[in-house]
Amino acid sequence: MKKIFTTIMLVGSFSLSFAQSDYYNDYRKSINDVNWQTVITDLVLSNTQANEINTLNNRYTDYNSWNRVYANNPDGWRTERYAEMERILGRDKYTKFKNKYYKGQNPVAVYNRNKNNDKRYKHMEKKAKMHSNKGKSHKH
Repeated sequence: MKKIFTTIMLVGSFSLSFAQSDYYNDYRKSINDVNWQTVITDLVLSNTQANEINTLNNRYTDYNSWNRVYANNPDGWRTERYAEMERILGRDKYTKFKNKYYKGQNPVAVYNRNKNNDKRYKHMEKKAKMHSNKGKSHKH
């Protein structure tokens, strides 16, 4: 019994770790997919704003530092990162940033859409709908 329990715990923690690393990879892509020097130049950011953006981009340089903060809420990085960017840039420059790099969409929604389009979880939608409809009475 101990072997089975240990195996389940190892598989579970590996699965959680894998899922967590997917979120971290999205986090890193949100930084690496943007030429921040171009953003700083295009938006005519002050030295203070440029330094704050660079500090924000360097906040979690590895998975372990990111995971210490977001282990219990891996989705949290999206909201926090882009709220912080809006604070640094100001509303108008943040809107220009979104329009250029995210086609006017909220970056948080872009990353959530990518997460929700993950084919590994598509089969679960039908099950979730089936379970949510159980117990509901249908009026005729």
